[in-house]
Amino acid sequence: MRIIRLVEGLPRSRTADVLGKQLLKAGTSVGANYRAACRAKSPADFISKMGIVEEEADETIYWMELLVLSDLVPKSHITDILDEANQILAMTVSSIRTARMRKK
Repeated sequence: MRIIRLVEGLPRSRTADVLGKQLLKAGTSVGANYRAACRAKSPADFISKMGIVEEEADETIYWMELLVLSDLVPKSHITDILDEANQILAMTVSSIRTARMRKK
């Protein structure tokens, strides 16, 4: 929901629209793919789906960083959500490592 609110609060411009659309797609995909991973049919399926979560979380961070670098959003306005995204990415990587070790 924080990603949705962030995107809705972006200024109206061609650049903000493009970056916002990308951020919205990647940011909401994290939750959708995590939900799919929770319903995985096997350890391999879980690892695969969590790999997608990892990619989407990393991409979400990228788009937020671009918003800051392009001066569309002050870094101080997204410090908390950027920190949360980095924590989600770290937890996802850790979950994948644990699942791979258990699979062996």
